[in-house]
Amino acid sequence: MLNQDAIHAIILQALNNINDERGPDEQLTVGLDTRLFGADAVLDSLSLVSVIVDVEGAVSEQAGRDISLTDDRAMSQDVSPFTDVNSLTAYIELLLSEKA
Repeated sequence: MLNQDAIHAIILQALNNINDERGPDEQLTVGLDTRLFGADAVLDSLSLVSVIVDVEGAVSEQAGRDISLTDDRAMSQDVSPFTDVNSLTAYIELLLSEKA
């Protein structure tokens, strides 16, 4: 199973991929507290979808099983799992532990 550090690395790489597509004046500050969704989010909706798709693919590949980050369960959480890097990591860990 992927550990927390591996999941962080996947998410941060997805954010760095967004930076690779942006100009020098449009770079995101990438870190564990980077806000992905909601107030003070650094991503627009299209960039968030891109990050989610990248993360889903990489986690599924490295874990050896498919996961879905955008199911009804994710959308019905009191606190969105897409709030920041740490909350997304925790949600992925939860999904992976349930399917273990």
